[in-house]
Amino acid sequence: MLDQPIVQLANVNIYQGNSLILSDVNITVNRGEFVYLIGKTGTGKSSLLKTLYGDLQLKEGSGQVVGFDLTKMDWKKVPYLRRNLGVVFQDFQLLTDRNVHDNLKFALKATGWQEPKQIEDKINDVLEKVGLGTKGFKMPYELSGGEQQRVDIARALLNSPKLILADEPTGNLDPETSDGIMQLLFRICREDGTALIMATHDYIVLQKFPSRVLRTENGQVIDNAAINFV
Repeated sequence: MLDQPIVQLANVNIYQGNSLILSDVNITVNRGEFVYLIGKTGTGKSSLLKTLYGDLQLKEGSGQVVGFDLTKMDWKKVPYLRRNLGVVFQDFQLLTDRNVHDNLKFALKATGWQEPKQIEDKINDVLEKVGLGTKGFKMPYELSGGEQQRVDIARALLNSPKLILADEPTGNLDPETSDGIMQLLFRICREDGTALIMATHDYIVLQKFPSRVLRTENGQVIDNAAINFV
């Protein structure tokens, strides 16, 4: 059932400190939906993402993400919210002192996994899913940028998240590698039913892989925003 809300924000105002960044935000993202988040620097993209993963507290309006009420988030509840999310970074943020396998093992143990066989099975599963089934022994510096991004995506998949937040995942990649990453992300949405919100400045990607667009502009979030590719 795809019409299952994973993100719901209603009449939300988002603040950084005492400064109102975004007002009257109304968004619903359903299971398996791929949504782009665009907007000029400083228009609130990061603030919106931080609200979704519990880094900014929701003070006005109502919001739920993967079943968690954002208005009731505190430091005790945030880790439980984040276990149901996957985050993909532009700069990969891999641990450079250990190989791919041990990067993923570290992330699993940090979120409470203990059983060795389950850990091994999960690592093998996500590496196969991102096309790196034979690269677990490699150190991050031995991988290309595209391969490191695939490890980052594998890490985001470890806890079978209902939602992935991807922050400029193609920003440091060449066009051919970007295409491969985009195809992988769309396949994850389609096959796993994972919702995905991707912040990007890459309009070429939007043109090649069209999908729903949210745009931050003038303190608002515009849904199904029109894109001018010229």
